[in-house]
Amino acid sequence: MIPVFDSSAFLATCSGRPGVYRMFDEDARLLYVGKAKNLKKRLASYFRKTGLAPKTAALVGKIAQVETTITANETEALLLEQTLIKEWRPPYNILLRDDKSYPYVVLSEGDYPRLGIHRGAKKAKGKYFGPYPSAGAIRESLNLLQKTFLVRQCEDSYYSNRTRPCLQYQIKRCKAPCVGLVEPQVYAEDVRHSVMFLEGRSHQLTDELSAAMERAAMALEFERAAELRDQIALLRRVQDQQSMEGGSGDVDVVAAFVNPGGACVHLISVRGGRVLGSKNFFPQVGIEEDVAEVMAAFLSQYYVGNPERDLPGELIVNVVHEDFEAITAAIHSLRGRELSISHRVRGTRARWQQLAVTNAEQALMARLANRQHMAARFEALAQVLKLDEIPQRLECYDISHSSGEATVASCVVFGPEGPLKSDYRRYNIEGVTAGDDYAAMHQALTRRFARLKEGEGKLPDILLVDGGKGQLNMARDVLQELAVPELILLGVAKGVTRKAGFETLYLNDAAHEFTLRGDSPALHLIQQIRDEAHRFAITGHRARRGKARRTSSLEGVAGVGPKRRRDLLKHFGGLQELTRASVEEIAKAPGISKKLAESIYDSLHSE
Repeated sequence: MIPVFDSSAFLATCSGRPGVYRMFDEDARLLYVGKAKNLKKRLASYFRKTGLAPKTAALVGKIAQVETTITANETEALLLEQTLIKEWRPPYNILLRDDKSYPYVVLSEGDYPRLGIHRGAKKAKGKYFGPYPSAGAIRESLNLLQKTFLVRQCEDSYYSNRTRPCLQYQIKRCKAPCVGLVEPQVYAEDVRHSVMFLEGRSHQLTDELSAAMERAAMALEFERAAELRDQIALLRRVQDQQSMEGGSGDVDVVAAFVNPGGACVHLISVRGGRVLGSKNFFPQVGIEEDVAEVMAAFLSQYYVGNPERDLPGELIVNVVHEDFEAITAAIHSLRGRELSISHRVRGTRARWQQLAVTNAEQALMARLANRQHMAARFEALAQVLKLDEIPQRLECYDISHSSGEATVASCVVFGPEGPLKSDYRRYNIEGVTAGDDYAAMHQALTRRFARLKEGEGKLPDILLVDGGKGQLNMARDVLQELAVPELILLGVAKGVTRKAGFETLYLNDAAHEFTLRGDSPALHLIQQIRDEAHRFAITGHRARRGKARRTSSLEGVAGVGPKRRRDLLKHFGGLQELTRASVEEIAKAPGISKKLAESIYDSLHSE
């Protein structure tokens, strides 16, 4: 039995100064490390009787001992916290797993310098560019430079032992300085152009090459002009592909995204106003972690916890957190450099920010949809529902409308390999009372399973219905009416808090009510399918509503085509005046007979 921690006695002697606290279990294992501006107030929040998040409650239930270290200020507390997290990696902290050093492009010294990739300490003499988020991003830049300016990339040991040009010379990727086939001043010019590109001055470089091409053409040096033309074409192609070109400065753009089952932080590196690339991080988090908390933990560990990390002049983030001021102060204390964190940005920076958010969302969705990951979730669902076999087909239904307008029902299908998008279906709901979700669900399920009775489609193993008891009962009634073979019904209702991770589930009927732990893979699967059904219904509803609002009342009238519609609206000055007109007035419009005027009038005044 775990001894109960005497929080009252501990808090009575706890200091109210800034510091770091460490929580241990009965076996003296470190569970969690945290910092606080006021240790007493922060620690007291863990031991209140109500209002604790499930993760926090689980942590408190294991606490057997708490140790504190008082610091001079909150900045020192943050520095110590990150040191302890990096060293001990406590299970209840948000953990960033990133132990790699980032690569740079290095330009060596000498008459014929080389371009290459470098990791680690910058001990070798030369000029460094970067850092780049990945070696792939570096290779892309080096590949372009090799094709454009033909600066060598071979190792010095290989270069110094050549007696004849290598294959790179033959395929026009190098000018063979190893055997003296290029003058030093010509090679130096190619190196200068490469440096301009690596420093983000590609537009200035393009302008310079264009001017040189014109001078070469005027001097009738057509081979040189053609060479410059090809270089410009390659650079233009990169500029066209680089949608985020045009900013300035050294910036890291960081976006966090949290979804049931995981979190992703996407980082875009911008140096000299040019995007060098990006990288995804998947911190270890609980299902109920807040996006801002994930962001603060990432920035602390990424920039404060690693003093050798390359530091930009600005961070652009997609959420704000109260710890940002302490993080920037800690970085200043540790590195002696100012760092600003921006949230509300415009122009190019706003595009960077939005792209980072989109990439974080997509990366997490791809990770969650991974086949191996999905199969494990299906297996977990089978265990929860006590099934003899793993289900192979799950269908989920949802309803979407705007105050009863343009009601659409969605059906999404998942298998152990992920979404089966070819089996997705939407149903435009007609003839039901506006806003009656039960009737809409009844119509959608009836249409779906009536086709199944006729031999069309496949029977699902589990039918998920978003909406709780009422929608579950509606689904059961439809299946009984159509005498559909027995299948498992699973209702998904938002819990009392209406937050992800606290859903109430109903198995086959309202009497069998249960919940799952917030970190349950089975619950993550249910949430993922439910959210996908919701998304698919909303997009269908919006498309239908938009089409209805764009459609003219005249489009359904036989004999009234696009040209006649335009003429009618021009004649009456708009649809409102046309609606007010009588049959006789409509018939006076050019090209409109009395019979056609009656059809137009009836169409405009029908229900």
